[in-house]
Amino acid sequence: MIRLISIVVLLALAALFIHCSSSNLHNPPEQQFRIGASTVGIQSVATHLNVPWQIAWGPDQQIWYTEQSGSISKVNPENGQIKHLLKLTDVFRDRTSGLLGMTLHPDFKAHPYVFINYTGYSKEKKRVSRVVRYNYEAAKDTLVNPMLFLEYPAWTSHFGSRIVIASDGKVMISTGDGAQDDNAQNINSPNGKILRYNLDGSIPADNPFKNNPVWAWGLRNPQGLVAVGNKVYCSEHGDATDDEVNLVKKGANYGWPVVEGYVNTDKEKLFARDSMVTEPLKAWTPTIAPAGMTYYASSKIPELKGSLLLTTLKGNSLRALKLNTTGTALVKDVSYFEKAFGRLRSVCVSPAGDIYVTTSNRDWNPNAVAGKNDDRILRIYLLDAKLVSASVKSAVVKPKTPIASNKGALLYTNYCASCHKEDGKGIPNVFPALAKAAIVAGPKAPMLQTVLNGRKQMPKFSFLNDKDLAILLTYVRHKFGQSGPVSDTDVKTARH
Repeated sequence: MIRLISIVVLLALAALFIHCSSSNLHNPPEQQFRIGASTVGIQSVATHLNVPWQIAWGPDQQIWYTEQSGSISKVNPENGQIKHLLKLTDVFRDRTSGLLGMTLHPDFKAHPYVFINYTGYSKEKKRVSRVVRYNYEAAKDTLVNPMLFLEYPAWTSHFGSRIVIASDGKVMISTGDGAQDDNAQNINSPNGKILRYNLDGSIPADNPFKNNPVWAWGLRNPQGLVAVGNKVYCSEHGDATDDEVNLVKKGANYGWPVVEGYVNTDKEKLFARDSMVTEPLKAWTPTIAPAGMTYYASSKIPELKGSLLLTTLKGNSLRALKLNTTGTALVKDVSYFEKAFGRLRSVCVSPAGDIYVTTSNRDWNPNAVAGKNDDRILRIYLLDAKLVSASVKSAVVKPKTPIASNKGALLYTNYCASCHKEDGKGIPNVFPALAKAAIVAGPKAPMLQTVLNGRKQMPKFSFLNDKDLAILLTYVRHKFGQSGPVSDTDVKTARH
């Protein structure tokens, strides 16, 4: 009997060792990439997660993270061991809703607060977004004493939902417009804003509007928020064009829904003149679906020092946005790891200069079939020269110059595939399939009007010139409808 017990114990210890060593940071990297003169390794710290939405480096040297389904946990990056801290029972999860943003107070000893943002239902059974402040109880290693910090309306999408503590100790919260365009310019609505509160939930006396949490407004769906010194930056999803990164300023109006990206049309110029619109530091068309952000202050990977690190969903990459010395402009934008790991949702940096990112390949809008270990938390770290492979590849994927024969495919990838997918099958009950659809295979006129004018969730694509729109629609009709081409003249006629 004693011998049998000993064997069981040894097997249990062996299993524990195998589990720990599989995520041990001293193991060889799973992949290697070159960033300038630096070579970085990639390791999976945690796998098989349920859409990790936010990660944060904790005061206990562990990575705290939320999962969209309603769990808050932390993982030890040294050995991959996971400790579950809290499971919310009142989360409403549908597409982009669920448990989303989270932040830990930077002075955790004095203020052991954890702020989270999630969607649920009010007492009246209406969909709402909530910001809740928890206390961390170290003795039990858990979260206790939830305090409802803020509750505001939620619709079907555009939740925003990031939280940071600014250098002045105030709580900054990004909120989406709820896909209700009027919210963003309405100062009395908390949606489509950057909100600012004291730690106890009261409104600071120096906010732009008395007894109003609004700090900045005119935002569509800001999914990234980071404090750098005395500045705060946010990333924002555009519609069909102009994803943005903004420097958040007191009392600033960022223009949505009238202004998209830079002020460069007559309509936008007229609105901006009367509304004092603040332009973004950067805008992207085609869109990249910018998500989480952090700042890289370390010298560990010198090529990234002084940059905002931005994860992208549609872009499938980690972008390094180099700030100027005053933090008021972006001087460089480099895209790393494009399509290497799929959709990337959140990012944080350890005190040692290691970068951690989360994949988002099992969410509601995947690019393709998720990997067997998705979703994951990945470590990106400077690799010891002795471990560098001779065949290490660049983390920067150089874009290929399109030729006439594949420009339609490129336009489709840039503007259509994130919803309708590369195979044209869409997402059931969300984004309609294009393959063999009547609007694709039938007469040209209905398809042209839908694309030019938008329909329901589909934005207008009238910003594309006649030639590009004709190439795009010809590609769609040929590939998914086996139907005839669309000419520049067809597009021009449909516009009038």
